[in-house]
Amino acid sequence: MIETGPIILDIALVLIVAGTLGYLARKAGLPAILGYLFTGLLVSPFTPGYVTDAEQITLLADIGVAILLFEVGIEINIRRITGEQRALIWSPPLQVLVGLIGGTAILYYGFGISIFGSLLIALSIAMSSSVVIVNITRSTRRTTNPETEDALLGWSIIQDLFGVAIAGVILAIFQNNDQPIYNGILKLIGFGFVAIVSAQLMKFILKQVRWEKDLFLIYSVAIGLILSGIGAVFFEIPVALAAFVSGLVINQNRDTEEVRKSLLPFRDLFAVFFFVVIGSLIKFSFFSEAIPYIFAFVLLIVLLKTLPVFLLAKTAGIRAKPLQLGIGLSQIGEFSYVLGGLALARKEIDEIQFTALIFALIISIILSTLLVRLKKFAIS
Repeated sequence: MIETGPIILDIALVLIVAGTLGYLARKAGLPAILGYLFTGLLVSPFTPGYVTDAEQITLLADIGVAILLFEVGIEINIRRITGEQRALIWSPPLQVLVGLIGGTAILYYGFGISIFGSLLIALSIAMSSSVVIVNITRSTRRTTNPETEDALLGWSIIQDLFGVAIAGVILAIFQNNDQPIYNGILKLIGFGFVAIVSAQLMKFILKQVRWEKDLFLIYSVAIGLILSGIGAVFFEIPVALAAFVSGLVINQNRDTEEVRKSLLPFRDLFAVFFFVVIGSLIKFSFFSEAIPYIFAFVLLIVLLKTLPVFLLAKTAGIRAKPLQLGIGLSQIGEFSYVLGGLALARKEIDEIQFTALIFALIISIILSTLLVRLKKFAIS
């Protein structure tokens, strides 16, 4: 118990500070996420003052990202979304493709980032943060109408679904070894087969414990996380992406809504750790060198996400306020952290570029969550 005491103290202090700063941020009319980010800055090893055990907090954030994407996979209801607005079937994938192709070309030819690194960063810029979007639609200060809120959630969900599929293909092609490309594709197919079989097994298990709420939750989460671990260990798929697929698997049974409701408290708690870690990753020593990349990443978000979403919403007849929809989706988040961290780990980008991505993430979240509230953007 003595050895774990400091870790428990760190976690408790982080939660207390994050909760307090999140509360103060909301009182000031700002998103609570800004309080969580500032908490990370306060306990960061790169700033003076109290420093938490970065490894332990990062571990919680990694688990948190897996839980977040696991829950996103569970929440996807393609039939409902596409039944209400059919343009959401093709508009988000088109926007992601525009961002991926355009961003890759600019990063590769304009900044000399490797093709693999450019693909990962471009994809992370093309995708939005489901957690931030949910917070936008829940905010008491929101000016969005119900149609725009539904479009925001639907767009981000289809975006996640398509983006994860693209990420899987990219990772299969650019494996971290000398194995042929088809080997990575076979691993993706193999994991898909395991997921399908697991879905059938899960239906049987959950049917047996449907009325036992505690066992129902345990089996739901355990099978999902087992699938995530299997994807990472045996098929070399990043845990967060495998967790998303696992959520999709659970999505296929009729008890999905019950599983999702049980997971919501865990998701909200781990989301706090995720944003604290993002704040703790800020390295001001790299800031001056990172400025060109920060500017480029933020500009790419506007040109390759905000603008395409606005134009697509305008021309595709999506029932939403086009400008508000574009601004609401104009941030990067969980996937940027996962894909950017992967690019850094494989040395496809350097620490300066990763730091720039973190700054772009924070800037985009701040601007998106504040600007989307302005009534002048809530126009037809």
